[in-house]
Amino acid sequence: MLCEQIMNRNVKSLKEQDTALTAAKVMRDANVGFLPVIGGTGKVVGAVTDRDLVVRLAADSGAMTTPVTNLMSRDLVTCNPRDDLHRAEQLMQDHKKSRIVCVDDQGRAMGVISLSDIAQHEDGSQLGKLVRSITSREFHKA
Repeated sequence: MLCEQIMNRNVKSLKEQDTALTAAKVMRDANVGFLPVIGGTGKVVGAVTDRDLVVRLAADSGAMTTPVTNLMSRDLVTCNPRDDLHRAEQLMQDHKKSRIVCVDDQGRAMGVISLSDIAQHEDGSQLGKLVRSITSREFHKA
């Protein structure tokens, strides 16, 4: 199965100059917790999550006028819509990400695949392995 077969194509996104308030409103209105951030050239340059808004903004008493570029994660994991779904799963597993952005050859967002998208297409055994791998944490002895 290819990524393009299950990716959500109705991707809401933000521009670099958008604010935390804009991000929160888009997330609320679209009922999502993840928004790719698009740079001036149209390429995906990062992503903002609902967790970013809480941890990076609210916990530091930040202003809702803070640009999303100050909040976003830049270490975005991407795949191509023509990639096999197993490649996307492997990337999610390797990078401990529950969402992956599908980008075209120019780096423009074409879709997003989340664990819930995969859950609708994978058998329970494979999905369980993927979720355990993504959500596992390394524990270090003191």
